[in-house]
Amino acid sequence: MDEKILNLKNQLSADLSEIKNLVDLDKIRVAYLGKKGSVTGLLKGMKDLSHEERKEFGKKVNQLKNAVANAIEEKTEALKKAEIQSEIASMPKFDITTPVDLTRGSYHPITLVQRQCEEIFRSMGFTVEDYSEVVTDYECFESLNIPKHHPARDMQDTYYLENGQLLKSQTSAAQNAILKKYGKNLIEKDIPIRAIFPGRCFRNEATDACHENTFFQMEGVMVDKDISISNLIYFMKTMLSQVFQKDIKVRLRPGFFPFVEPGFELDISCLICGGEGCASCKHSGWLELCPCGMIHPEVLKEGGIDSEKYTGFAFGLGLTRLAMMKYGIKDIRDLNSGSLKSLSQFTDDK
Repeated sequence: MDEKILNLKNQLSADLSEIKNLVDLDKIRVAYLGKKGSVTGLLKGMKDLSHEERKEFGKKVNQLKNAVANAIEEKTEALKKAEIQSEIASMPKFDITTPVDLTRGSYHPITLVQRQCEEIFRSMGFTVEDYSEVVTDYECFESLNIPKHHPARDMQDTYYLENGQLLKSQTSAAQNAILKKYGKNLIEKDIPIRAIFPGRCFRNEATDACHENTFFQMEGVMVDKDISISNLIYFMKTMLSQVFQKDIKVRLRPGFFPFVEPGFELDISCLICGGEGCASCKHSGWLELCPCGMIHPEVLKEGGIDSEKYTGFAFGLGLTRLAMMKYGIKDIRDLNSGSLKSLSQFTDDK
């Protein structure tokens, strides 16, 4: 049995040395740590061991499992750094000595709203994280309690790349990484996890006045002891009242998302039509702004968090729709159009 463990360690080192991308690395993770993986398979031979031998062998298998997980995590970080360096090296060179004409250009309305939201959440103790637009299936789905062939995947028409990766269809793809990044401080130092991660998302949507295939979200999570829905509602209402500088009428209705339980849809009364109904709100008077809920125990466990001890909430704030409401933009397609006529009104808002 000890020889099998040693052979697996050697084989892992050999396999990792050959890996050149995150897709192949994810296959290695499944091959070793999946339900039918090599490490899990070692446990099948325990039935032939004595009680004392099983105890000792089980300890060694757990040590191996941790070693494999750490090795894969280190390789993941190395590959991501290599990807960033490759992107930097391939970027076009600019002459930074060229004089800047400060009389031209303006910030995009989504940029303005994103920066405002970041400052609001920073003031409430949240850190602001960044995350890649190209992710693995594990990050976008499996780590969020959405296994392969789960019908919930039909809710998102995802853009898959030829290498097996995908353009993230939701900022929730960063949740697992955030939980793992700050989980140690939560467990060892009782420091709550409070983080937001804004970013661009992509879905193969049919476009209309309120739907686009490229849009911006801001994911947020908070994990600690005794976190409840009331905490979620407080943070969201505080954010909205500061963005719009007035109290905003909201409603919370049940919604299904595999990574939260219970799940909700947080809607705001349409500020373009005053709740009377228009094309921007599909003539309902309400605009879906923020899918949210309590983080599912399985998602916490996948992130290394004890779901019996800690709870948390998550939300996916629609920055694009928030910008539409704040600035009275009736058609979401204007935001990606590059139309100077539509966007020049923000020139002085810097």
